[in-house]
Amino acid sequence: MRVGIYSGSFDPIHTGHAMVANYCAQWGNVDEVWLMVSRLNPLKEGTEPTDGLHRLRMAKLVAENCRGVKASGFELSLPLPSYTYVTLCRLREQFPEHDFTLIIGSDNWANFGRWRDAHKIIKEFGIIIYPRPGFDVPNDPPHGVEVLGNGPTAHISSTFVREAMADGANINYFVPAVVAEYIYEHGLYKQ
Repeated sequence: MRVGIYSGSFDPIHTGHAMVANYCAQWGNVDEVWLMVSRLNPLKEGTEPTDGLHRLRMAKLVAENCRGVKASGFELSLPLPSYTYVTLCRLREQFPEHDFTLIIGSDNWANFGRWRDAHKIIKEFGIIIYPRPGFDVPNDPPHGVEVLGNGPTAHISSTFVREAMADGANINYFVPAVVAEYIYEHGLYKQ
């Protein structure tokens, strides 16, 4: 089975993340998409994410409503720092029956050269690039890189959601309803 790994802090997971996962599971040339909750992004120094169990529970709420999407806390058990290449290698060891590929947004493609072992990720696992507003996708992608067509996009970020919550704003429709309910119930992202 070909599994697309869609990795991120998901702090919190929002409607844009859910759209990408759902689209890729249906039209991304993969059999399943795993929402891989990251412990800590090495390129986002100075930010401490919300507890991983909360982020994993919110990802599971999204996955329950998207056929072909699963949430995984696999990376939460790996030692820091969280490098994507290491995670993919460990997944390959743990699940040799699957072929893994990485799903990233075109915003991440713009700085993919800064990722540790970026060339190894492309060579050994491949990448699916999902278009994001304001970020170009390669017209002639290198071998091992697939660019998805015209999937739906949204101008939304987890930072925006966290800041909105801290300001006491209503976050309905910025995150899936089940995620909003979870955030309110657990008092997350309040100043």
